[in-house]
Parts: sequence; C-alpha cells; structure tokens
Amino acid sequence: MTVVRTSWNVRFLQARNATNSSPQIGHALIILNQPFSLALLQRVWNSSQWHCCADGGANRLFDSFSLAKEREQYFPDLITGDLDSLRPDVREYYSSHGIPVIQNEDQNSTDLMKCVAAIQEKEKSERLQQYSIILLGGLAGRLDQTIHTLSYLHKLRKKRDRVFAVTDDNIGWVLDSGEHEIEIDHDILGQTCGLLPVGIDSTILSTSGLKWNLTEHPSSFDGMVSTSNHLVPGEPVVWIKTTKPIWWTAELKDFPENH
Repeated sequence: MTVVRTSWNVRFLQARNATNSSPQIGHALIILNQPFSLALLQRVWNSSQWHCCADGGANRLFDSFSLAKEREQYFPDLITGDLDSLRPDVREYYSSHGIPVIQNEDQNSTDLMKCVAAIQEKEKSERLQQYSIILLGGLAGRLDQTIHTLSYLHKLRKKRDRVFAVTDDNIGWVLDSGEHEIEIDHDILGQTCGLLPVGIDSTILSTSGLKWNLTEHPSSFDGMVSTSNHLVPGEPVVWIKTTKPIWWTAELKDFPENH
C-alpha cells in the first residue's frame, strides 16, 4: 500500500520585498490583537495575497507605522469582528481609505472565527482554491486565547488543509494523523521544537531528523510529551508519523526589518 506523506514548509517566512516580489499565491493573513514585530509583519504580509484584521488587530497594524506613507503600503482587505476593541481613530482612518470595516455581533463566534468565515465566503463567492491561512498571533498573551487557538485549529483541520499560527517566538500548526515531512529552513527556524498531544487522549509517535527521535512511542498529557526537542543542524527534513492529530511547534529566529 502506498504511504501518503503530507509535505510542509515555512517558505512564507522568507524575506520578500513588497514591491519587487510577487506574493506567494494562495496565502491569506489574519492579524490578531496581539503584539508582533514589524519584521515579522513584513514577512507574512509580503507572502500573503489577502489580508484581514480581526477587530483590535487593526489597532496593532495601524500602530506598527509612524509615517503615513509607510502605513499606506499595508492596507488590509477587510477588518471584521465584533469591533469592541477597534479604536475610533483607527476605524475612521481605514474607513476613509475605503477599507471595509464590517461588524459581526455573533456571540457564538470569536473574531478569529469571523475572519475565517470571511475567507471561506470569499473562496466560495469567487470560486477560489482554498487559501493557506496564516494567523499573526494566537500563541502568546492570554492563556484562554491561546487555548482557543489550539482548539480551533485542531477542529479546522477537518475543513482547512493548512492553517499556521505565527508569533515572534514560535510557529505552530496541526499535523493530522498520518505521516508528515517538514522542510527545515535553518535560516528561519531556531533550535527548539515540540510535538504536543493537544485535544486528544494519546497518540503513538515516530520521528526522524530530531536530536531525540521517537519510535512508536506513546505521547499524552498523562505521559510523555516531546517538548524542548531540538532540530539537528544541517538536517533538511523532519519526518513525523502520528496516530492522532498533534500540534507541531518550532522556535523562530529573530528577523531583521526591511528598509
């Protein structure tokens, strides 16, 4: 029987120039209301084809720039959410430049969920192939919000092929049950990584390409969790086999700002 392996990479974190490089087709960026560096914003923005701010994420985007000419290079395609965090001055600024600001008061969905719904509606109405989604934020700040990210992306794996969460410290995403090959860019990823059995009772893990590899090893919150594992310098690929969905996380190196 042919074994199907899912391939992954973080090429969208490579440095690109907003004016001289074409964006990587098929990526949609959701900016959450959490801190991020300008350097990280530049990388994920320039790699994305469509950009959405989740409520107060628009404040974060606005405050990333002190000069109007710089801010005008980073107009989102949409601002949405319940808008309880969006500052009036930020709302007025983007509205005055023709950016749609749509209030969605559905109390059964978070601002992140509303942005994903907007992406799905765009894909449906324009008959687009499914975007890969990049969340800027979601793994830092308040613990309850982080747990929401972990939970929501765990559930999204059934509907979306690729959803990444990125902060200045980490990148993470869900690996569904099966085999996976992760392309390792050592110019982007730091040393530390983890395989986290979040949202499941337990899984059986096998790996190669890590400093401490596993062979048919049980992993659960009640047992072993592979945190603080290490990537191997010069090793181009990490292979992971898991019987249940897990979170893969990797440390990010510091990025210089584009000038």
